[in-house]
Amino acid sequence: MAQQPEPPAPFHSVQHALRILDTVVKHNAGVTDTEIARDTGLPTTHLSRMLLMLRREGYVEQLSDGAYVIGDSLLMLGSAGDRRRALSEKLQSTLGELRDTVGAAVYISRYIDGEVKITQYADGPRAPKVNEWVDFRSAAHASAVGKCLLTQLDHNGRRDHLSRHKIARLTSRTITNEKVLFTKLDNQPPTVPVLDLQEYAVGTVCAAVPITAGQSVGCLALSLPLEHAHRLRRAADTLNRRAAPVLLSLTI
Repeated sequence: MAQQPEPPAPFHSVQHALRILDTVVKHNAGVTDTEIARDTGLPTTHLSRMLLMLRREGYVEQLSDGAYVIGDSLLMLGSAGDRRRALSEKLQSTLGELRDTVGAAVYISRYIDGEVKITQYADGPRAPKVNEWVDFRSAAHASAVGKCLLTQLDHNGRRDHLSRHKIARLTSRTITNEKVLFTKLDNQPPTVPVLDLQEYAVGTVCAAVPITAGQSVGCLALSLPLEHAHRLRRAADTLNRRAAPVLLSLTI
């Protein structure tokens, strides 16, 4: 049911990151950035940014002589042990850092067995999570999370979802016309965050970006109280830029 739109920006970053990691893995004794650039064909400036991200996330380490080797995060996620637990811990750590960076509660949501599910989140006293006053499974048409997941389904997939979860008016801003909703989903650029401006709940604004790994449909989202709505666009842009580490963890 997943459609094949233009891949979002995090997808391209992850593809580049995987090429870098492949090169690092092949050189057990360490590999220089010059060798990585030659093997991957990535421009120096882009490679530097990617290596910085991979070091920050613990996927590679830089030795005293400047060479790069495999980091602890890659070892944990790539091991034959309890990968599910390692992945959950890695994602929770990444979400916590992202929450502090954007100053908002952040969430990972997946579309599993035809349902919207929040699989992990990070909130705090200064970053309160959304009050789930209506089950997120029934509010895909209104929430940023739900709309972002629906954009990644084809027409039949969306119709199937809405046949099981009827469109309901949750606030005065909720779109209740299926045709209008589908048109908005079709016109949503994959590289631009999906916004919810009090469509799900009065007093809350949200943003979400896709993090699709293979056939798995997912998204990374944030929420802010209405009094912080002036920060939404900047926070959403940061969320978009920082989605790559989350998608990378899900891909490895």
